[in-house]
Amino acid sequence: MPITLLLAATLIPMPSSVQFSEGSLEAKTAKVSYAQESSIPSEGYRLSVNKDGVKITSSTPAGKFYAEQTLEQLKENGKIKFAEIEDAPRYSWRGAMIDDCRHFFGKENLKRVIDLMAQHKLNRLHWHLTDDQGWRIEIPGKPKLTQISAVRAASPRYGTRPHVNMKDISPYLNDEKYGPFFYTEADIKEIIAYAQSKHITIVPEIELPGHFYAALAAYPEFACFPERMKGKGPLCAWGIEKDVLCLGNDNAIKFLEEVLDYVCKLFPGDVVHIGGDECPTVRWKDCAKCKNRVKQEGMKDEHDLQPWITRRMVKFLEERGKRALGWDEYLLGDVPKSAIGMSWRSRSGAGAGHKFLKPEECVSRGHDMVMTPCTHCYFDYNQRIKNDPFQYIGGNITLEKVYSFDPSAGIPENLKKHILGGQCNNWSEYTFNKFDLEWKMWPRTCALAEVLWTGEKRPGFDDFKRRMKNHRTRLINQRVNCAPLE
Repeated sequence: MPITLLLAATLIPMPSSVQFSEGSLEAKTAKVSYAQESSIPSEGYRLSVNKDGVKITSSTPAGKFYAEQTLEQLKENGKIKFAEIEDAPRYSWRGAMIDDCRHFFGKENLKRVIDLMAQHKLNRLHWHLTDDQGWRIEIPGKPKLTQISAVRAASPRYGTRPHVNMKDISPYLNDEKYGPFFYTEADIKEIIAYAQSKHITIVPEIELPGHFYAALAAYPEFACFPERMKGKGPLCAWGIEKDVLCLGNDNAIKFLEEVLDYVCKLFPGDVVHIGGDECPTVRWKDCAKCKNRVKQEGMKDEHDLQPWITRRMVKFLEERGKRALGWDEYLLGDVPKSAIGMSWRSRSGAGAGHKFLKPEECVSRGHDMVMTPCTHCYFDYNQRIKNDPFQYIGGNITLEKVYSFDPSAGIPENLKKHILGGQCNNWSEYTFNKFDLEWKMWPRTCALAEVLWTGEKRPGFDDFKRRMKNHRTRLINQRVNCAPLE
């Protein structure tokens, strides 16, 4: 990476090739011209700043947009530094996930996340909309999903860590009704349009067949044992619920397909996330309907039900022009190759709970993968800051650890084409509002953005940290609650 006369320039993520020279333009009066060249990669660009002005060359609007983000970073003290930059991303999937289920952030906060993602050239917002603790998307014809599934009795008090297996969690709750919190169709269309204007694709997630408790609270007839669900709302505590969608019930499958059909029509992106993680099979084992499904479909036992529903939903989405995406467990079994996996468990199998599929196994089967290991990309994990005022679910992921992330590590060279990229995950069990969300995301998301944009050619952590000192000031001036670097 040729870099000369760095001066005080702060570029994050660092472009593929940068050459600075003496001189600058007045930012207010600089003339900017645009050109199109088909040979430039789809998200790439050339940016030239010299005495004649600013020239941006790209093959697509996205490339032009990213050149403009770099141009903004070149502006310091009313000047634009002379520079010659050629740039293109290493990975096509550069994302962040927001969990709106455990704690709800709302439309304006989501737009703020989109703004910051765009500045750092991230292009996929994975929107976690349903879980055991809340259902956050309005579905026509299914009013109970917002009347019942979008509100719960309470949330854990700040600083407490209740689990679902506690006999009585009431002493740990704040005794305040949480909700109803959800997004209307108009809200979602507004957010989609806002993201599109910044070249960000929204990937909606509808969890299935596990993490479905909030929906079952509204429609208990779709649980294996409806009588156990009556009078209950979404979970108040965190954890993995054993009551999941009854896969022996044809009406439950129809309900699921109606939800996904609406989601496919509402979201214009090419991918729909269908969850697939941490699904207990204990209810299926005892459910007469599920036992009958196993028998009818010639399955071995209840463990074959999840691959069965995955195959069905993958095909269902394909028929609507979408690709299915899911957490890595959903690739267990005979799953169509079009299904994209999201690898979240570490290579040691930490957090597995069930059988563990390594990413190299998935790509060898022909699956594309998005890498988001809990060892490097879970930003609800502690970032090891002295006197940190915010709470974390556990773990340790420092800024340097994020920067060390290599999405293609351990993948044979001929299979690296299947690694689409990666993303950070912002689970919200212990993230209560925009202040701790921003604190946990930034500056770690800056490090991830550089990893995903530059790949193996990134300059190194010391160089990143030097640039990040200035960039943190830039973020703070935007009123971002950005955590310190160490």
